[in-house]
Amino acid sequence: MAFDDLKSWIGKTQAAGDFAAPFPARALGATLDEDDPEPRMGDALPPLWHWLYFLEAVKASKIGPDGHPERGDFLPPVPLPRRMWAGSRFSFAGEPLRIGDTIERVSTIKSVEPKSGSTGSMVFVTVRHDISGPRGLSLNEEHDIVYREAAKPGEQARPAKPAPSDATWSRKVMPDPVLLFRFSALTFNGHRIHYDQPYVTGTEGYPGLIVHGPLMGLLQIELARRSNPGKVAKSFEFRALSPAFAGNALTAGARRDPDGSIATWIANADGGLAQQGKATFR
Repeated sequence: MAFDDLKSWIGKTQAAGDFAAPFPARALGATLDEDDPEPRMGDALPPLWHWLYFLEAVKASKIGPDGHPERGDFLPPVPLPRRMWAGSRFSFAGEPLRIGDTIERVSTIKSVEPKSGSTGSMVFVTVRHDISGPRGLSLNEEHDIVYREAAKPGEQARPAKPAPSDATWSRKVMPDPVLLFRFSALTFNGHRIHYDQPYVTGTEGYPGLIVHGPLMGLLQIELARRSNPGKVAKSFEFRALSPAFAGNALTAGARRDPDGSIATWIANADGGLAQQGKATFR
């Protein structure tokens, strides 16, 4: 399929429903090594914890070679082998989702954009999710996915630019294979780059297991909200800039900017910028 033909997927929608059970929230808190109280019915879900729900249970026979569901159903059949989470934007428009809620998600393909970069052809697909609970619309999410060509022999990633050094709040995290496995399991993410060392190094050409983009996004918003107790998130966004790899310590950093927003980022073990973001609170 030609890249231009992929634009016929724009506007396609998909609906899903779920029940916000307490165990996934309990398990994510443990995975993030937090001492939170036991989640109870009626407790508000923190920002981004909706990722624990609406998990797509695709049959094993419908899984592609990278561990993701085969393309061409909801997501367009992009003919490029490597897929990454490029970034997300969130608007927390209404009442938060709560443990025990019956919840709904309507997903729409917003855009499909072929591009060319220094490593070859790319396609960016943006999916919009509108997520509701019993009290109406709770949040909107826009999720950017980038598809890339196969790694070329000897291909080297560009060095990451330096991360900010003026954090007001920070937290060090060691993303070992167990953390990556547990997060993959909680989000039912079969992407082999997060747990299959021979695949990620031999087929996709990376030096090691890759830390999930959404996991790093969660670390950023968790640092921001826990450092500002009592405040309610209004918006959050993050963008991937450089891959981070298992076995190398990460630092989540955040600072309050003059306009009242909170800049967030993830620094790799060498001080390079892996992700950057921004949060606002009511």
